[in-house]
Amino acid sequence: MTLRADWHTLIDAMPHAVWMVDAATLRVVAANSPAAQLLGCEREQLIGNAALTLAATPEDLCFWEEAAAGHHERLSSDTFVRRFDGAAVPVSRRIESIELGGSGYYLVALHDRSAQVRAERELELAAAELAATLESTADGILVTDLAGRIRHCNRRFADLWGVPQDLLTNRQDDALLDWMRRSVTDPATYMRRLAAVEEATMLQASDVLELHSGKVIERITLPQCSGGRPIGRVFSFRDITDRIAATQRIEKLSHTDPLTGLPNRSLLGERIERALALAQREGAPFALLLLNLDHFKHINDTLGHAFGDRVLVEVAERLTAGVRQIDTVARLGADEFVLLAQRSDAAGAEAAARRVMEALQRPFTLDGMSFTVTASLGIALHPADGSDMDGLLGRADAAMREVKQAGRAGFRFHTQRSQAGDADLRTRMQLDHAMRQALTQQRFRLHYQPQVDLATGTVIGAEALIRWRDPELGEVPPGRFIPVAEESGFIVAIGDWVLRQAVAQAAQWHASGMPMRMSVNVSALQFRQPGFVDGVASTLRAAGLPGRLLELELTESILIQDVEGTLSRLHALAEIGVLLAIDDFGTGYSSLGYLKRLPIGRLKIDRSFVMDLPGDTSDASIVNAIINLGRALDIQVIAEGVETEAQRQFLRQAGCHEFQGYLFAPALDVKSFEALVAPAANRRVVPLPRRRAARAQPGAAVRD
Repeated sequence: MTLRADWHTLIDAMPHAVWMVDAATLRVVAANSPAAQLLGCEREQLIGNAALTLAATPEDLCFWEEAAAGHHERLSSDTFVRRFDGAAVPVSRRIESIELGGSGYYLVALHDRSAQVRAERELELAAAELAATLESTADGILVTDLAGRIRHCNRRFADLWGVPQDLLTNRQDDALLDWMRRSVTDPATYMRRLAAVEEATMLQASDVLELHSGKVIERITLPQCSGGRPIGRVFSFRDITDRIAATQRIEKLSHTDPLTGLPNRSLLGERIERALALAQREGAPFALLLLNLDHFKHINDTLGHAFGDRVLVEVAERLTAGVRQIDTVARLGADEFVLLAQRSDAAGAEAAARRVMEALQRPFTLDGMSFTVTASLGIALHPADGSDMDGLLGRADAAMREVKQAGRAGFRFHTQRSQAGDADLRTRMQLDHAMRQALTQQRFRLHYQPQVDLATGTVIGAEALIRWRDPELGEVPPGRFIPVAEESGFIVAIGDWVLRQAVAQAAQWHASGMPMRMSVNVSALQFRQPGFVDGVASTLRAAGLPGRLLELELTESILIQDVEGTLSRLHALAEIGVLLAIDDFGTGYSSLGYLKRLPIGRLKIDRSFVMDLPGDTSDASIVNAIINLGRALDIQVIAEGVETEAQRQFLRQAGCHEFQGYLFAPALDVKSFEALVAPAANRRVVPLPRRRAARAQPGAAVRD
């Protein structure tokens, strides 16, 4: 079909590329010069071409296929057209169905978008380069216009302020600015400074912001200008938290202990000087309490210095939490701490000492191990015990050493020690000599405390406990002489004597028809003796006692020393039938993984966890945990120090198997023990009299 000349003239007059397609044949019947130029060909080359041959996209192909099927639709979109040399050209293309002279045609008009696309790409590239530049900076960047609307921010800004992703994605300017306001610790000051910046468009400012997250941010504000006129504002945020912290650390290091953060000797000296000045000016007394942890070397030697450091840190935290704001806790080094109690007389110093002891009584738990840390504490008062730091510390140290000598885990005021004969008899040297004499002269004796089945009330065992009455010293409690024996090594001889006597007594009861499991405490030094296992076996053979009627009670500290050697000894003891128990469980350094490997038959709950039952929720939780642990490991559990019916009922309901304590009976001599438990009718728990029995004197490794 031939198009009229006037239509050719009209097409030629159009500034953009245009060609016309016959609706019947779908072939090009007319085209203008811009169309030929766009496609890179002569105009004559276009005439007669099928429309499908000029289609470069699936959209165009679909349109012409539908047109061939008689569907006359219009099409308008941005697309590509392929030149005759194969290159693709971006265009805006519009196809309209028209009727001319009774015939149908499609008018195809195209606008070359090449320049526009190049400009857009250049703009996108410039924007991408700007964004990359902003993202590569170490600072957070926020750009706003003069009205405060956000124009741009980088990822670092979002990270510094902890901005939620949805605020960034949805570009909620008001919500984002409100997030920043709520993130600072002082919103009022933050908003005042922001308002001042917004009022002065050319203002350059710098300030420091503290965030609730703990970060400290330096904010620098600069105007954004174009053509010399302000168009917005650029906020730069830099995290200076580490720099501030480093400066503070440098300042603190000269006055504080690097491990615990407590004041060091230098800062303590300054505080004492101020206390001395105050005392001179106002007569205000003060006290120095010197604290040294007991057996802390064992922790370092067995668990490592890193573990020991963690213990020291927790000790420091407990001490600090237990003092008044006007007081000072300092660390002098190693495991030695000092408490400066301001405005404190003897009564105030004693109250401070008791708070310290209470703070340390709570069990420590690290890496799944629960244990107890005790301390010896000496007290010196100003002005009675000294007028300067060195004098007061020296006297507090002397008092602390007296506590160490008396068995540790306590406190004592400094006193002028008498030279009288009674004081001399209490020296460790003379006490050690008296112990050695007592063993050779048979002044030691054993008492036996019944161990009772909680379910049936039957006495099923006895714990052998050493007693000593000296002609000159009188009745000497185990808590006084056992520590001396342990330090001197004499505990091995005492322990061997206790073992022989207890096994012999158990053999007599067994032969008389009263089989009774005998529990004997074993010290760490005694347990580590090379011939210990053979000695136990020999003692059993000599007395004719089955191994199942002997139970050795070991402390947790014994079990973690020389682990492989300990395991070997324990299994060797188990092979000869001896029962094994862990004494004072929960006060040492138990490792559950290690505990599973041990042939342990019983756990003994320490009296410190029983004495405040059932009222103390912490002790109740600890006791329940120990009982549940025993159940999980199929280990019997016995509680010591049971003195009230309420304690017994709590333990029974919790699932504890056995108990011992004053509720049933104290430690008894042989005749009293036999009189109480030998008759079957008497081997039941009897009601506690209305008058509460006095508590037993605490001891140590062969102790109550």
